[in-house]
Amino acid sequence: MKISNPKKLNQKDLIIFDLDGTIAPSKSSLDQEMAKLLSELLAVKRVAVISGGELKQFQIQMLGGLKGHEVNYENLFLFPTCSSIFYRYQNNKWHLVYAHFLTSGQIRQIMAAFKYAYKELDYRNPKKIYGEVIQNRRTQVTFSALGQKVVQVLGEKGVVLKEEWARNQDVRPAMAKILRKLLPELEVRIGGATSIDVTKKGIDKAYGVRQIKSHLRVPISRMLFVGDAIFPGGNDYAALKTGIDYVKVSGPEETKKVIRSLIQK
Repeated sequence: MKISNPKKLNQKDLIIFDLDGTIAPSKSSLDQEMAKLLSELLAVKRVAVISGGELKQFQIQMLGGLKGHEVNYENLFLFPTCSSIFYRYQNNKWHLVYAHFLTSGQIRQIMAAFKYAYKELDYRNPKKIYGEVIQNRRTQVTFSALGQKVVQVLGEKGVVLKEEWARNQDVRPAMAKILRKLLPELEVRIGGATSIDVTKKGIDKAYGVRQIKSHLRVPISRMLFVGDAIFPGGNDYAALKTGIDYVKVSGPEETKKVIRSLIQK
């Protein structure tokens, strides 16, 4: 665990979390201990979650796990697809605040770029895939090497397969390099263990932090970012461009320690 500014940890009004690998294992639901801790944190702090997943993934991984707990949802703010969308809870339901949709032309351009990158790298999908490999999420197009549903179908074995692919077959740096040349007007990001995300230009976790400042009127100095990929090339690293204080964790168990320290009286 690395904390950028330990002395200011308890002075924060709003805590921003990554989802995969931070509050829950990759594409998996948070456990009941994490659900209890998050519900306790939401009673005393505002919480935002920024992830490359779409809203449906938030519902599966996080919101479903919070059911049965007493949760102050009005203190919870969701930023799916790398903050290209923002949802907040008001009057007993989730409301869309904004969404930066890709145009149909941009989506065709992205799909063509992936096709070209496959050819250039002589890349072929694994023999066994689970769901779509390249998925149009409307605000984001996402490449997932083993398919979008590998963890949903295989459970823990799917997480292991993703980790093995990332260690032994990761073509994403080379693929992302090609995509960036072909898509200079769009944002291309390596995310998670097996994915590449493409959004409109300038959409990243730093953008999300700035939107939180704007919409929720919280100074960045009063925010804390918690993520597992806070390193050059990691999908949480962009948040640091804002000057936000942060905690780099190795996974959900370290995140639990951070939350416990935040809710201690």
